[in-house]
Amino acid sequence: MMKHVIIGNGPAGVVAAETLRKADPKADITLVGDEPEPPYSRMAIPYFLMGNIVEEGTHLRKNKGHFENLKIKLVRGRAAAIDVKGRSVKLQDGAAVSFDRLLIATGSKPIRPPIAGMDAPNVHTCWTLEDARAIARQAKSGTRVLQIGAGFIGCIIMEALAARGTQLTVVEMGDRMVPRMMTEKAGNMIRRWCEHKGVRVYTGAGVASLRAGAKAGELVAKLSNGQEVAADLVICAAGVAPNADFLKGSGIAVERGIRVDGTMQTSVPGIYAAGDVTEAADFHSGKPVLNAIQPNAADQARVAAINMAGGQASQPGSMAINVLDTLGLISASFGRWWGEAGGESVERVDEKGYKYLSLQFKGDVLIGATSIGLTDHVGVLRGLTFGRVRLGEWKERLLADPTRVMEAYLACAQGAETRYLGTRPV
Repeated sequence: MMKHVIIGNGPAGVVAAETLRKADPKADITLVGDEPEPPYSRMAIPYFLMGNIVEEGTHLRKNKGHFENLKIKLVRGRAAAIDVKGRSVKLQDGAAVSFDRLLIATGSKPIRPPIAGMDAPNVHTCWTLEDARAIARQAKSGTRVLQIGAGFIGCIIMEALAARGTQLTVVEMGDRMVPRMMTEKAGNMIRRWCEHKGVRVYTGAGVASLRAGAKAGELVAKLSNGQEVAADLVICAAGVAPNADFLKGSGIAVERGIRVDGTMQTSVPGIYAAGDVTEAADFHSGKPVLNAIQPNAADQARVAAINMAGGQASQPGSMAINVLDTLGLISASFGRWWGEAGGESVERVDEKGYKYLSLQFKGDVLIGATSIGLTDHVGVLRGLTFGRVRLGEWKERLLADPTRVMEAYLACAQGAETRYLGTRPV
């Protein structure tokens, strides 16, 4: 009987475990998680903070006994090291879990910048359910909140904090909001929208230090631009990094993330990786990239699990897929939204209407897109980008008027995305 171990019980780990069980009904499957919670989705935490769901609403599987019924063993523990030769995972409590095949799905960890004062009791990340509970206790109506970071995760957290009626100030080191998802004009349009909604935003600035203020529990942040911001609560959303430190010395190749091939196998046979912890081939360029987004994690987990069970599956490449609701303004970006050297592009801006569209081409193929306030375009942009659709004469028409993407899709995409989806395990 094959013994499978999965480290990490987030979305990638859960999808992999369920896929393994379907592929191999008799296999021994162990799912290791390091939090005292049932498997849950971090992306659901803001909805818990908003009050839209209770804690149980964050759980990935709602049916009682779901994992027991599938004979998936849940183990609480944090991986400390992997013995590649001995085929075992060593946990921090000293226990060891042996395996025939291993999947590493440990995700990301929040980055805490080396800022003086960051160890104060009212400074939190917003990454775990325990973080969310602490924030919910403190973030009341009128609470002065300083948020460090306005990336994708930061903007989702900001939505929850605004919904709680806090007085919110956001500081982002980049020259715009969501700099790793949005072009300059798009990111600054989102900033103006947030300011219009009552959020104070500083871009191109960082927090140099935090010190105790005059009031009990108050913190005063000194910004790199010389400004000072007083807050009752500080949320650090300064980004994430692959959770792979425990692999040092294991022999498993790690650069920025764990290097994997198209089957999601690492440099060590029989050991696979999926999700935010991986550095997988980019869909368009084929170069290794980090793409810490849930759709990629789920796709990679399915592929890894099928191969672990002895099947054959491959992942066509990792692609940026970002859709964000920022205080009611919907934005999206796909693929190589920043463009490519030598490629053509077009940009359409409606500042007053908070609408924006940018298309990036390589030859006559759309390789990236960014949109704001154009919700009807989101599925079409994704389809054209994922389908590697040859646009032919429609490329010139889109350069003249990028809002005609729906017409281009209907004219050129006959079955293209279906062909792409057909290469993915479902």
